[in-house]
Amino acid sequence: MEYVLYCGAGVIVIGGLVLLSNAIRIVQEYERLVVFRLGRSVGIRGPGVVLLIPFIDRARKVDLREQVREIPHQTSITLDNAPISIDFLWYYKIVSAEDSVLQVAQFEIAAEGMATTTLRSVIGGILLDDVLSQRDHINQVLRVKLDEVTERWGVKVTNVEIREIVPPREVQDAMNRQMTAERVRRALVTESTGTRDAEINVAEGQKQATILQAEGDKEANVRRAEGDKKSQLLRAEGFASALDKIFAVAQTIDQKTMTLQYFETLKQMGTSPATKYIFPMEFTSMLENFTKSKK
Repeated sequence: MEYVLYCGAGVIVIGGLVLLSNAIRIVQEYERLVVFRLGRSVGIRGPGVVLLIPFIDRARKVDLREQVREIPHQTSITLDNAPISIDFLWYYKIVSAEDSVLQVAQFEIAAEGMATTTLRSVIGGILLDDVLSQRDHINQVLRVKLDEVTERWGVKVTNVEIREIVPPREVQDAMNRQMTAERVRRALVTESTGTRDAEINVAEGQKQATILQAEGDKEANVRRAEGDKKSQLLRAEGFASALDKIFAVAQTIDQKTMTLQYFETLKQMGTSPATKYIFPMEFTSMLENFTKSKK
């Protein structure tokens, strides 16, 4: 009898704990509970401790943090009928917990299917070259179109990022050839530019050397001319100074001295083998002055 009582008490305690665990929920700061009472939504609860009525209230937990999902490689046809494979990541955040539960069933599956069809729709309106070169534009278009659809579900698409675009094999080969040709062209342009710059530098160097040499020759000629000028001036000044001294000495010589100088000249002329002599007219007057002075 006592065993039965203990068993009954244990069952009651366990049942109470089960009811208590179902009645008390702890909701994190980034979570919300959408509560249904007898099938009718009675609003959002949380964060913190939330009390529910056992067997009457049911709750769906919703995570409000930003989430990221991967859309695996999808084959899409571009506007110019080129098949390409694209995969991308899309980021979303639930802004209305109640709408995300009431407006759509299995939200993530629905959103993934919507992202796939939206991707094919967007790629189908773009040329292959634009798909390869305008990722940012495609990301923006995808984000806007997805956000338009998911807005009614209480979800905000925050970002879309294309990870990889795989074009057909023949397109890849053509791109590789184009890249090789472009690199060869750039190398040739760089080489020709370097050669041109080198020739220009050499010509400029020769020009500068010629100019410097001409300026050096000019400067040397000017300095030589200035030296010759100064030398001639000095010679002229020396000659003038010598003439001044001769003139000053000549003024101190008397008539007799001049006559004696003439005699000395005659003596030297007498030693010459010449037979004809020319005497200035003043010579006779000098002799007269000399004879008179002797008397």
